[in-house]
Amino acid sequence: MKLLTSRSKVVVQKKMNLMERLYIPAILGGLLVTIRHLFGRKTTIQFPDEKRKFSPVYRGLQVLKRDENGAERCTACGLCALACPAEAITMDAAERKSGEEHLYREEKYASRYEINMLRCIFCGFCEEACPKQAIYLEGEMALSSFFRGNLVYGKDKLLEPVKTVQDKREVVIL
Repeated sequence: MKLLTSRSKVVVQKKMNLMERLYIPAILGGLLVTIRHLFGRKTTIQFPDEKRKFSPVYRGLQVLKRDENGAERCTACGLCALACPAEAITMDAAERKSGEEHLYREEKYASRYEINMLRCIFCGFCEEACPKQAIYLEGEMALSSFFRGNLVYGKDKLLEPVKTVQDKREVVIL
């Protein structure tokens, strides 16, 4: 093999003395680091019992909001899916059946609304793109599962429960 440069690097292997060969200074140095960490601030939290404190600008999991009457706000416009850089949102639009229009404000709704949490980067673009303020990033962040299919959240996991909407209405009325 021909060298392209005239420079060469000289490697000198220093001979180790007796203490270095016994690794006693290295072992003592490691023990000192361990002892220093024993008396430092604890970083482990006991998760189900203790909750981590998040910053005020924390974005949690997505939640599909309901209006004052308890109906879904989402009109399946698809802007959230278009705004998502990770392409994590999938939706199918459907029209309401005749006779249902008087119960809801909009005639279209999302028959299927799914967010693949494995792809989601929690950027908040879906929240900003929604004209009906139907999707928000709030709530707790506890994503864990043994199966990938469990992390594709449908409307059953994303929709805000009706009870919380009614509780908010009662607070507003009082």
